[in-house]
Amino acid sequence: MAFFFDGHNDSLTREDHARFVTGREGGHLDLPRMAAADMRGGIFAVFIRNPETADYQPAKSNRPGGAGPAPELDHGYAAAASTVAAGRLAAIEAAGQMRIGRTIADIDAAAEGGPPVAVLHLEGAEAIDAELEALDFWYAAGLRSLGPVWSRPNAFGHGVRFRYPSTPDIGPGLTDPGKQLARRCAELGIVFDLAHMNEAGFWDTAELGVAPLVVSHAGAHAICPNSRCITDAQIDAVGETGGLVGIVYAPAFLRPDGRNKPEGTPLDLIVRHARHIAERIGVENVALGSDFDGTEVPDALGDVTGVPKLLEEFAKHGFSEAEIEAIAWGNWRRTLARCWNEA
Repeated sequence: MAFFFDGHNDSLTREDHARFVTGREGGHLDLPRMAAADMRGGIFAVFIRNPETADYQPAKSNRPGGAGPAPELDHGYAAAASTVAAGRLAAIEAAGQMRIGRTIADIDAAAEGGPPVAVLHLEGAEAIDAELEALDFWYAAGLRSLGPVWSRPNAFGHGVRFRYPSTPDIGPGLTDPGKQLARRCAELGIVFDLAHMNEAGFWDTAELGVAPLVVSHAGAHAICPNSRCITDAQIDAVGETGGLVGIVYAPAFLRPDGRNKPEGTPLDLIVRHARHIAERIGVENVALGSDFDGTEVPDALGDVTGVPKLLEEFAKHGFSEAEIEAIAWGNWRRTLARCWNEA
């Protein structure tokens, strides 16, 4: 079965991140398990959690995103914490155990058997100032993917709150700095990821027309009416730009009943979301976007070593070998090349 590229994980900011290289108990992703699964690349997120406060206590909630809505995150706090987390990836690269994906040649080298490739991603752009003075520095440090918002507001826009049942039409769209951020990311060659963007911000981005629309980890709202899933109109817009939707593995964003229930969530439900999107905009616009280490995943999958079994499920449901290879690797490769101004 095909080796694969995964569109989103939060492994860099888990509490046990220090054991990512050697292997660890629990979680979904580390280097030994990547090797066992033949995961040769992925987008590695720097995600900064909100500090616990009397009013915001996500640890007491078992649903994705915790007890929301999350408050705004202080820029100085986020900038410092993000630098530390990104430094972890730089150290892994310096040790020769992974390569930070800066160019499409780095992606291709991993496909050809080189060290696995990690695309550095900011999940929520709070580490970037509203004047964008820090953005070029982050680009020089290897940043090649950025989600302007997580599911909270910031200087750039409004992340969609976690609600079921709900559409993603919650709150206002991009701010003026958010629009400038989208334009500058397109100029530099940084993916502008809309996974946590509300619907107004999504359409604001689409109207800018600066790059393919990319949603790295989401489900189809027609199947699971959660606010974090994208509507058919949004899916169609992604297809019109030759963009990409990465299918998330979170049960709460897969199951029609919206329950965050790993047990009893079948693998073919992930395939069903992929099929829905593929039938609307083509297989070439569908990929994998697990959210490993950032959410629960179906017990039938377990962790990254279950992805080969998931790819077999695609084959059982009528996807051809060429289509599976595209979903597993080629579609992300093509989309990164376009977003990085290398296509």
